[in-house]
Amino acid sequence: MNVSEIKDAIGSEIVARGCYLVDISISKDNDIEITVEAEEGSIELDTCVELSRFFETKFDREKEDYSLTVSSAGLDQPFKIFKQYQKAVGSKVEVQLKGGRKMVATLTAADPDGITLNYTAKEAVEGKKKKEFVEHNDRFTMDMVNSVKPYIEF
Repeated sequence: MNVSEIKDAIGSEIVARGCYLVDISISKDNDIEITVEAEEGSIELDTCVELSRFFETKFDREKEDYSLTVSSAGLDQPFKIFKQYQKAVGSKVEVQLKGGRKMVATLTAADPDGITLNYTAKEAVEGKKKKEFVEHNDRFTMDMVNSVKPYIEF
């Protein structure tokens, strides 16, 4: 069994449940991890269970010895596909740029080439002795970005 076969077998079932596929990984021990996300809102545990059961109707455990995990993308995980960026437009994200700079910003736009972030940074302002907060709305190309993930506020 390979990633393409899995996509073909359950791709339409994922879409039918109002979700999209984020990732499929298969380890050398045949541990299969399918990561999905809801088109809107967050994914329900019942949806992951239903997709797991559907998967098991398509692949025979007697022929293919595998373990299966179906999960959501997770709030602590970096975005893997463009659709996750699109869904996050308008929300706060935690960004790590190449070179080590980290920031919390509002994702204001995303396209396959880059993202636009609105953030505030404390900077030296000409004519002022103390640093002040300055608002930025900057575009970063994807080659400048190391990772982006949802920002969790408590």
